[in-house]
Amino acid sequence: MTQPPNQPPAGGFGAPQDPQAPQTPPPPAGPPQTPPPAGPPQPGYGYPQQPGPYGAPQQPGPYGQPTQQQPGPYGQPQQPGPYAQQPGPYGQQPQYGYPPQQQPGAPVPPQGGGGGGGIKGKTWAIAAGALALVLVAGGVVFAVVGGDDDGKTDPKKPTAKGKDPKASASAPVNPGDGQGDGHAGDEDLNAGREDGEAKVLWYKTAPKVPGDGADAPGMWITDKVAVKAAYKEVLAYDVADGKISWPAVSFPQKICSVTKNPSADGKIVVAYKSGVSSRAKCNQVQEIDLATGKKGWSAKIPERENKDDFFDGTSSQIGLNYAGDTLMVGRQMSGLGLDAKTGKKKFVVEQYGNDCFPKAYTGDAKKLLTVASCGAGGDNAHEELRQLDPATGKALWTKKFPKDWQISNVYSVSPLVVYSTNDDDKKYNIASFKENSATVQAEVGVDGLDTKCGSSFSFLNRDLSGCAGAVTDASTLYMPTDGKAGGANEVVAISLTSGKERWRVKSPEDQTLLPVKVENGGVVTYMQASYGGQAGRVLNIPIAKPHTPKTLLQNPAGTAAIESGFYSKDVAYADGRFYISATNLSGSAKGQQKLMLAYGD
Repeated sequence: MTQPPNQPPAGGFGAPQDPQAPQTPPPPAGPPQTPPPAGPPQPGYGYPQQPGPYGAPQQPGPYGQPTQQQPGPYGQPQQPGPYAQQPGPYGQQPQYGYPPQQQPGAPVPPQGGGGGGGIKGKTWAIAAGALALVLVAGGVVFAVVGGDDDGKTDPKKPTAKGKDPKASASAPVNPGDGQGDGHAGDEDLNAGREDGEAKVLWYKTAPKVPGDGADAPGMWITDKVAVKAAYKEVLAYDVADGKISWPAVSFPQKICSVTKNPSADGKIVVAYKSGVSSRAKCNQVQEIDLATGKKGWSAKIPERENKDDFFDGTSSQIGLNYAGDTLMVGRQMSGLGLDAKTGKKKFVVEQYGNDCFPKAYTGDAKKLLTVASCGAGGDNAHEELRQLDPATGKALWTKKFPKDWQISNVYSVSPLVVYSTNDDDKKYNIASFKENSATVQAEVGVDGLDTKCGSSFSFLNRDLSGCAGAVTDASTLYMPTDGKAGGANEVVAISLTSGKERWRVKSPEDQTLLPVKVENGGVVTYMQASYGGQAGRVLNIPIAKPHTPKTLLQNPAGTAAIESGFYSKDVAYADGRFYISATNLSGSAKGQQKLMLAYGD
């Protein structure tokens, strides 16, 4: 139901979560080698236009813009929240994966009786809420995007010389051990390159992984080095020629989390598992200097702050986010703020009120944000968004979201843009906030946006950091529309002060556009490679009129099959070079999997 204007929202925040909800069936062991058949789009967040948590119903106009506004519950004109949408993250290729890590079962509370039994310092009501939260976590159905193809050549995918190229002296491949340039193949990835096409600067293959697969998170680009995590290693390549920049940093167990962005002084932090069993914790963290590969401080993250917090822990993943001079480590029901330069403990973010438990974090050079789950399992179950002082962890403001709404992602920290969902009512909402304030500035009033970021937020991720395809400048949000799967879509510029559309640009080809960054007065956008053999392209869409896309790099047709084979991927554009890398590695793949590919002039 819509909240009446100028009235606070009833109830709390977060979609009700059923611990008995059925789990998603395991994905296929390996990705198919042919594209899925074309067909009508299936409903994803293809939600009817219904009001979100802040605004009133709208009358659709061109592109779904409202033609009139009604005041929202906070006494200002509001754009309504949810808008009809077609499925698919940016129309990209289907994503394949492997079963997620096993989540240990929730601990059983101690039995009642005399002596020291029971939970000290907490009421059983609070403990029951915490248990409900953990049980909810165990029942979350979360998508895991898988690795690359199985190394076989798809006869339907055109490639240079009719097969998937391996390597060449001009575009060396590395087997993933981080020690040298790898074996030289018999095929030149730049052979047959046409005038106007970019060069393949280098191409790397991934290390072999065990049967249950492995993560390949993060991709960090500096002016000299491209750094990539894969399985148990952090690898570094010269941006120009792909040669090894520094010896691989190896870990005894699987990498399980990384900082998405580096610190101001060029450091990253990598977390790895405590062992090999399904109950191994993601609790070992190591700082690494991107320039040199040298290890800095290291630490073991404690599972909880005191023995009574037995619902807390690191589990199979932790959140790692830089916020100012703090590294924020997210556990299941608390957070640990470490000094980013030394790794020493600064503060703890714990339960507040009667039943609010922090569960996810994000930040930037000046801000730290956290989401808390409150009243889990009860009638007042909701979520709250808080801005914290990154130096002390103290709350600067708190925003209570309405009942049944879940904070799914923070598209941007500065300016603050928050994506929330109401799964029961099939709605979503994108809201911008006033600077350093809990006040909603505007709600996005544009139809058909692709909001899903390639995967959905999960309780176990404890990370809200960003969304592939959603980029901002000080006043505008740039997002892709859905379009048809793998086909043409649009990039839309949306005002953060009004929520209205400023302009939109359609893809110049039957390929999907994905905004990458805002730079030099334009939106750098990746036009993704298609299954039909069309190579990708890097475009600049000017923010000023007439918004005519200009090609920055035309990727070569000869490597279109390699490029389109990155099913689960990160992309980056820096200093005239375009990088694409895998984010997951399949344990069922045959042969070497793709890890990273770089294009340039």
